[in-house]
Amino acid sequence: MRIEARTEEPRFDASESIWGADADVVVTDRPIGSILTETKRLPAGQVDKVLEYQRRKGLRFGEAAVALKLITEDDVLYALSQQFHYPYAPHTRRDLSGELVAAMQPFSDQAEAFRALRSQLMMRMFMPGAAPRALAIVSPEKGDGKTFFAANLAIAMAQLGGRTLLIDANLRGPRIHQLFSIDEKAGLSGVLSGRVQANVIHQIADLNTLFVLPVGVAPPNPLELVERPAFSRLLSELLGKFDHVIVDTPASQRGSDAGVIAARCGAALVIARRHQSRLGALHQLVSRLKDSPAQLAGVVINEY
Repeated sequence: MRIEARTEEPRFDASESIWGADADVVVTDRPIGSILTETKRLPAGQVDKVLEYQRRKGLRFGEAAVALKLITEDDVLYALSQQFHYPYAPHTRRDLSGELVAAMQPFSDQAEAFRALRSQLMMRMFMPGAAPRALAIVSPEKGDGKTFFAANLAIAMAQLGGRTLLIDANLRGPRIHQLFSIDEKAGLSGVLSGRVQANVIHQIADLNTLFVLPVGVAPPNPLELVERPAFSRLLSELLGKFDHVIVDTPASQRGSDAGVIAARCGAALVIARRHQSRLGALHQLVSRLKDSPAQLAGVVINEY
C-alpha cells in the first residue's frame, strides 16, 4: 500500500522501500547437534563421537558434548535458544552493547525484570482484539535510562516470537544505533524528510524477530519532523507490519518531542531514575501525558 502524503510531505511505501534486504524471518526446527555444527561450535567430525558417548552414558546430546569438553555450557544455552525459538545473543557478539542485558544475559535478574514488565504491558496494553498502538518510552530528564529500557523491552517483546520493531525517535541525541552497532547513515529522519527510503530497517542477527529503525542523520528540526502527518502515517504503516512497535524518545526536558511522539504512538511508558529524577519534573510529565491522546501505561522506577 502506498501512503499518499500532502503536497509538502514526503511520500514513502514502508512495504516496498524502507526494508533492508535481509528482513525475512526464518523459523527453523533443528536438532541441537545440527545447530552446534552449523554455528561451528562443534566440529562436524566430532558428532559421531558425541552420539556414541551419549548412548553409552544415557545423556542428552548437549550434556555429552560438554562432558567431552568439546563445547561449553554457553554453547548449549545458545543452541537451546535456537531450538525453542528464543532469541538470545551469545557472548561472542562483541558488537552488541553490554547494556542489552535481555539479549546478552537473558537469565539474569535484570532480564527477568524486563520480562516481568513485558507481562504487565501484555495484560494492560496488548490484549487480543485491542487496537494496535506503538509504545513510546518517555522520561522527564536525560540520564533516566529511557534508551536502556526501550532497547531491552524491545528485545523482551521479540523473545515472545512476534515481529518487534524498535524505532529510535530521539532525533536530538540518538543512541540505539550504538547499542546494536548498526549503520546510522540513513534512518527515520531521512524517511520523514523524503531524502531516503531504502534499506533503513535492520534485522538484528541472532535476534531474528527484532528489527531496528535508527534515527539516521540528526536533523536541525526534530520537533517539526515528528509533528508532520508523515510520522503518523509511517507509524500506522509499520503497526500493520509488526506485532509490537517500541519507540525511544528524547527526554522531555529537551523539548516537546516526547509528548508529540507519545500522542502519535497512542501509548506511553514513563521511566524515572531512583534518587535522580526530580519529583516535580516527573509529575509534570505524567500530567501532560494524561491530558494527551496517549494512554499512560504506567511509571517505572529505574534502579539499574
